[in-house]
Amino acid sequence: MIDLHMHSRYSDDGTYTPSELVEQCAAAGIRVMSVTDHNCVKANEEAQRVAVEKGIRYIPGIEIDCTFEQVNFHVLGYGIDFRNGDFAAIEKHVADQSARASLERLEKTRALGFTRITEKDLLALSENNYWQKSWTGEMFAEALLAMPGYADHPLLKPYRPGGERSDNPFVNFYWDYYSQGKPCHAEMDFPAMEEIIDTVHAGHGVTVLAHPGVNLKGKEELLEDIFKLGIDGIEAFSSYHSPEQAEKFYRAAKVHHVFATCGSDYHGKTKPSIEIGQHGCTEADGEVERALERMGL
Repeated sequence: MIDLHMHSRYSDDGTYTPSELVEQCAAAGIRVMSVTDHNCVKANEEAQRVAVEKGIRYIPGIEIDCTFEQVNFHVLGYGIDFRNGDFAAIEKHVADQSARASLERLEKTRALGFTRITEKDLLALSENNYWQKSWTGEMFAEALLAMPGYADHPLLKPYRPGGERSDNPFVNFYWDYYSQGKPCHAEMDFPAMEEIIDTVHAGHGVTVLAHPGVNLKGKEELLEDIFKLGIDGIEAFSSYHSPEQAEKFYRAAKVHHVFATCGSDYHGKTKPSIEIGQHGCTEADGEVERALERMGL
């Protein structure tokens, strides 16, 4: 089994150490893996070392926030030289904006009527995080859902047990309130997708459009132009995609002569319904692995 999309504590919304992820992959029967933290490569050295010890083939990775046609996307980079200073610069660019954006999210959350939440609540959740100044939508959800004073708040009802958004309550709250175009969204300056593709290629890595069914929702026409940018593949098989969506993106990859990949986007507590290896890639599993070998990964 292959899983090329998971997050460690070096992501602002990840739970586990790189070693713990490798241990979980070994227990799940994963034979090829990649840790793809948000805008950060620091997990790769540890994960690669432990993966070798466990007999797992490890592909260095990262997931980078970027924009195309004023829409935010995530591009996965594989086979990267994670010691290259370009990736440290990407991390710094995002980190430098995190404190300002986090305070803006707090202000907008309070404007929704959640006036009890304070900086102290968010700092308590982030004090052991690598990204201490980044308060994500998932963190706001975790804090608000734990506050007794909001036990019956109607905006939180869908995210509580039995609610229609309770399968992954933290990340669903993020998508509903903090993602692009939503009321608590804080704009950040992300690089253009073309720039990220060029950066990854310059380091002899390959680029993959992450979970296109999520970021292209309602903007599917952009996919054709994204292929023209020179992206190497798309994450056709994802925990977010229905079998029909996976088949559509798999066929699109074939038509455009790029490769299809599979990734769960496993995070731990922020996405409790997602497990390692949960991406629906079964019959194409061997084909994905052969494509990785052809790409030199």
